[in-house]
Amino acid sequence: MAEGFAKIYLSDKFAVFSAGIEAHGLNPYAIKVMDEAGIDISLQKSQKVSDLSVQDFDYVITVCGHADENCPVFSAKTRVIHKGFEDPPKLAKDAKTEEEKLYFYRKVRDEIKEYILKLEDKIKTN
Repeated sequence: MAEGFAKIYLSDKFAVFSAGIEAHGLNPYAIKVMDEAGIDISLQKSQKVSDLSVQDFDYVITVCGHADENCPVFSAKTRVIHKGFEDPPKLAKDAKTEEEKLYFYRKVRDEIKEYILKLEDKIKTN
């Protein structure tokens, strides 16, 4: 979801890549709630950092605690910025209905959007 928002709101100023420490595939609930927000992430790819052709980054933004705690080592010039969000699949695992599951994905989607909208200012001030 963060990649989808970053490509919409930040790609005119930053080259946006998305990868994790593990690849899990695209989550259909994430695709659905992003589509509701007018952003198609269905063609995005779940990949590991080591799969990226670019390895020299100015900024690495981590959005989950596991990634922050296990972040690979980057060059000395790379600034790692962490903002943790709750994990929608974990939040929704005990949901009784699809609508209840979607509630958690929408909640995290909206939090990520707000963060991405403020990210450029955060980068400039740090």
